[in-house]
Amino acid sequence: MSDQGFAGNPGGNGHSNGNGDGADPQAPRVQVVAQFVRDLSFENPGAPGNAPGRPQIDFGVDLQAKRLEGEHYEVELKLRVSAKVEEKPMFLLELVYAGLFLIQNVPEDVIQRVLLIDGPHLLFPFARRIVADAVRDGGMPPLMIEPIDFAGLYRAKQLELQQQQASGQTVV
Repeated sequence: MSDQGFAGNPGGNGHSNGNGDGADPQAPRVQVVAQFVRDLSFENPGAPGNAPGRPQIDFGVDLQAKRLEGEHYEVELKLRVSAKVEEKPMFLLELVYAGLFLIQNVPEDVIQRVLLIDGPHLLFPFARRIVADAVRDGGMPPLMIEPIDFAGLYRAKQLELQQQQASGQTVV
């Protein structure tokens, strides 16, 4: 896998980090070490006689991030897609797509944003393809999920947490 830079020094400055690329060894670095399907479920209760017509699609996304050891972190992108036609279920797809990230020289107060914005942004195209292929393999037209604004989701979640703290509610 190639480095997925959070910031960098494309022109080089004469410093070496041991990788031979001339990058500043103190520059922030975010690298995708591995990515994989942790869980995939596809239910197709109406096949092969799915009802004709345009289905109503319900889509949900959830993110989880955790520190593993040292500078390694794991991000899980959880997608849930259900489709119904006239209240009759067509399919239900649940995917947990995960990535292992190496994060170096990033301030602690920024790591959460990197994990919950940049990490899912890097994983999403691969998860989107898995969803499209699974739906197509289930006998329906591929479902192309629109890009997700992970920065907007992060800001909304932060605002919700601030409101809960301000009102004295327990933050979960």
